[in-house]
Amino acid sequence: MQRVTPESLVDALKSHFGDRCSTALAVREQHGKDESIFDVPPPSAVVFAESTKDVAAAVQMAAKHQTPVIPFGTGSSLEGHLLAVQGGISIDVSRMNKVLSINAEDLTVTVQAGVTRKAVNEAIKNEGLFFPIDPGADASIGGMVATRASGTNAVRYGTMRENVLALEVVTASGEIIRTGTRAKKSSAGYDLTRLMVGSEGTLGVVTEITLKLYPLPEAISAAVCSFPSIEAAVRTTIQIIQIGIPIARVELIDANSIRAVNAYSKLDLNPSPMLLMEFHGSPASVKEQAELVQDIATEFGGTAFDWASTPEARTKLWTARHNAYFAAVQSRPGCRVITTDTCVPISRLADCLLETIYEADASGIPYFLVGHVGDGNFHVGYLIDPASKLEHDTAEALNHQLVKRALAMDGTCTGEHGVGLHKMGFLVEEAGTGAVQMMRNIKHALDPDNIMNPGKIFTW
Repeated sequence: MQRVTPESLVDALKSHFGDRCSTALAVREQHGKDESIFDVPPPSAVVFAESTKDVAAAVQMAAKHQTPVIPFGTGSSLEGHLLAVQGGISIDVSRMNKVLSINAEDLTVTVQAGVTRKAVNEAIKNEGLFFPIDPGADASIGGMVATRASGTNAVRYGTMRENVLALEVVTASGEIIRTGTRAKKSSAGYDLTRLMVGSEGTLGVVTEITLKLYPLPEAISAAVCSFPSIEAAVRTTIQIIQIGIPIARVELIDANSIRAVNAYSKLDLNPSPMLLMEFHGSPASVKEQAELVQDIATEFGGTAFDWASTPEARTKLWTARHNAYFAAVQSRPGCRVITTDTCVPISRLADCLLETIYEADASGIPYFLVGHVGDGNFHVGYLIDPASKLEHDTAEALNHQLVKRALAMDGTCTGEHGVGLHKMGFLVEEAGTGAVQMMRNIKHALDPDNIMNPGKIFTW
């Protein structure tokens, strides 16, 4: 239900923030859309916060008027996280983009929520360190915390859950709290940091984050390898993981994606299923890993190994991978994308993928497939005509079938995008009504007026 934002709240925000509170339609529409399929009316106002105190002040005013608050970072979410489904105000933290402290000796960095992952890595590279979580888009760190993001490096370095040490959070009442410390472990009380990581803005607004860092590898090498089939590529991946090769990245790209990427990025990659891999370590260990992987790939028909050892060559390959979404969209002008995000145990990956591809091919809807297959996570993007109800309904039915398949294999409905608006029904199927009710009870306790990004993850 759309809640009416009181004019008195908007007046109070404008009085407090001046020109950093906007009610211009263009600004509101920018903050009321993401990469999801949904079209929802925009928020009533947008506040551009520049500090934690700004966020707290805006939340306190909204709480006084029992008006929804939706955090906004870069707008790259895929599941409707930032949509004002019940009205309210958007708090844009993109100006909170400072790297506050680098503690190289402890391998930690503390940043504001609006800083992007690329900016973090630019700030710490001279220390010989890097932050490995790479969801593809140059997302804000606050947004990555909210959705428990992961991406291409997760197979070796984990997800945001494993790499966030401490948070500063503005609660639903406008109070500022801190969770965790820079210590690498703690047994002190409830783990509020983990509670906030993945809460998608429904429990509070994250304003500062302390992250784990890693030494830049002494040597990095990337390779692409083509396969005669998706199954061959996936079987190769399963073997790599099961025998314990510490590969840093292993990405599956289907032929549809490669054709789109070739056209979009002006490349000439072989248009057949492909693994894009990266190896980190000492020169000797990287060489050993690469040789082992090449031997495994050859057993499954892998050919045309192409190595990229220079930073420029690696960047070219990974930029093409990260552009796969936009390349696919451009391949069908005017389309919208319905994305899937299942993750299954690595032993079931081939079964899940092959059944999914069979159904996608039979549907007749154009699609592309990419996957962080080293940890069992993959995405199908259905390119639908937004004017066609049949295509929309067919793609959603395919997505539902895929989720049922993944859950039957002890997998999940979302490996990294989060629940948002799109996967609320799937969460009940996965976790069960009892677990969802426990989540709801936590929400009721911490946000009794339901103002923090309402209408996401589960119903009130």
